[in-house]
Amino acid sequence: MSGRSIWLFPLCLACVAADCGSGAADKPRAADPEDNLPADLKDAHTLGAEIYDLIDRAVAYRSSHRGRPAASLTQMGIESLTPTTVRRMVNLQREPVITVAYRRPEKREIVSCRGDSGILAEATTNGGRFTLMCTSGSGAQRPMEVGELPEP
Repeated sequence: MSGRSIWLFPLCLACVAADCGSGAADKPRAADPEDNLPADLKDAHTLGAEIYDLIDRAVAYRSSHRGRPAASLTQMGIESLTPTTVRRMVNLQREPVITVAYRRPEKREIVSCRGDSGILAEATTNGGRFTLMCTSGSGAQRPMEVGELPEP
């Protein structure tokens, strides 16, 4: 055996084990359910995921600090600015209310959404879906249901 064939055999064996060249990459993959949503629902889903995470972290902070809520996102170790969004938190009777808004609202159908800790319970009982109050580019507010999308 030459030096080249010594390395070629293990390489071929690794390709067979990894199922290389089987054409699996040629198969169409399932479309992301969010791709089929209207622009306003896409915006609301993006903001909703961020709000859900922040509410979850705020409630966890409160429970680990003997019922005392964080005064700000910074106190929880969370940045209030991301490259695309601005995050705000207020406490109403020790309950966190999170608002997330796009930094460039002129490109969006929905410019901001807000939610409180009730979305955690709603998502638990509603298959991952919950309702946020969202503001459109015109300033109109409406409730929007976001969260887990059903499988296609």
